[in-house]
Amino acid sequence: MTVRTDEAAAGTSAGTAPGTVEGPGAEQESVRRLVDTITGTWRAQALYAAVALGLPDHLAGRPGGLTAAALADAAGADADALARLLRLLAALDVVETGPQAGRSAGAGEGAGHGPGEAEGHGGGEAHGGGGGGGGGGGTYRLTAAGELLRTDAPRSLAAMVRIYGEEFHRAWGAVVPAVRTGTSGFQHAFGKTLHEYLRDPAAAGRFQRAMNAGNVFFPDVLDAYDFGGARHVVDVAGGSGMLLGTVLAARPGLRGTVVDQPHMVPVATAHLDAAVGPGRYEAVAGDVFTGAGLPRGADVYLLSRVLQDWDDAHCTTLLSHLREALAAGDRPGDARLLVLERVVPEPGAPRLLPLLYDLHLLMAAGGRERDLAGYRAVLAAAGLRLESVHELSLETSLLVAAVA
Repeated sequence: MTVRTDEAAAGTSAGTAPGTVEGPGAEQESVRRLVDTITGTWRAQALYAAVALGLPDHLAGRPGGLTAAALADAAGADADALARLLRLLAALDVVETGPQAGRSAGAGEGAGHGPGEAEGHGGGEAHGGGGGGGGGGGTYRLTAAGELLRTDAPRSLAAMVRIYGEEFHRAWGAVVPAVRTGTSGFQHAFGKTLHEYLRDPAAAGRFQRAMNAGNVFFPDVLDAYDFGGARHVVDVAGGSGMLLGTVLAARPGLRGTVVDQPHMVPVATAHLDAAVGPGRYEAVAGDVFTGAGLPRGADVYLLSRVLQDWDDAHCTTLLSHLREALAAGDRPGDARLLVLERVVPEPGAPRLLPLLYDLHLLMAAGGRERDLAGYRAVLAAAGLRLESVHELSLETSLLVAAVA
C-alpha cells in the first residue's frame, strides 16, 4: 500500500496518480467531502425555509434578537422544529445566538464550526427529536449574511433563494431524465418549458426578482470597460433594466435604451425612472430573434446572460441582428458588444460556478454555458470577433466583441 504523507495532498485526489491507493486518513477526507456534497441541498433548503417562513424579516431591525419561541409564534411554526432549524442556520452563519440560546438550544456549540459541522458531527448524521430542540430563553439575531435574506435589503437574495428553493429545486429533481434525454429538467418536472412557464406575469415577476438578486457583478462592468466616447448604450433583452441603470447612473453623459418583451417595458420604466430619472432612456418592446425594436447604430450593446439560454443556432440568429445594428452606425469600427456570461474553464481550473450553472441551465431552460472556443464560434458565425475577456465577480466574465 502506498500511503501519502503530504497532509496538503491528502485532502484531495486531484494529484493522485492512476492506480495509487490512498491511506485511511485520505479516504476519510474523501468520504467527508462527498457527504458535504450529498447534504448540500439540505443547506440550501434550510435557507429557503428561513426565507419562506419570513425569519429574516421578523428579525430585521431587532439588534437584541428574538427568542425561538417568539419567532415560532411570528412565523406560525412548531417551536421545537423551528429551534432545530435555527440551530442549523446558526452553524451556517445566517443567525447568531446569545449566550442563553447557545447553552439551552445547543447553537453555541455549533455556531463556531463551518457549514455542515454543527456540534462536531458529519453532515449525514441525523439526531433524534427529543434532546436537541427548544430555544431556551436566549435570542437569535441576523448575521451580515442573514441580513441579505431580508426582502427589503438593498442587495436582497431572498427572491433568488425562493426560486431556487421552489421551481429550480423541482427541476433538479428531474436531473436523471434531463441528462438521459438532453431536455430540461424543468420541462420534465412542470410539463412545460421555463419560457412557457414565465408567460404567467406572476411567475415572470418572481423570476426577474431572482435574476436581479444575482446581479452583484454589474458594477464590475464599469471597471472592466471604458465607456468613454460612447453616446448611446442599448441593453438587449435587458429585463428590468438593472444593468443599463448601473451604467447610466455612473456615466451621466450617456443615454440608453432597454429592449425586451412588452410585459417587461413597464417594469424597466419603473426601475430606470428611480435609478436615473426620466429623459435619459427609452424602454421599448422588441424581439431579439427578429431584430424588431432593436435600435441600430448605437455605440455599445449589452447582452447579459442571454446566450446561455439558447442553442448555437438561436444564438447565431440573435447575434447576427446585433452585428447588423453595430455596423449601422457612423462609427462601426468603434461600436462594441459586451456579453456577460460564465465561461466554462479549462479542465482542472479552480472555477466551479460555471460548471454548476452549466448543468443548472440544462435543468432550468435546456441552455448551456460555453467555453471560450464556444463563444468565439457563435460570435464568428454571426460575423463578430471576440476582442477581449475580463473577469468579473462570482466567476462571471465580460466578453467584448466587435464587427469582424
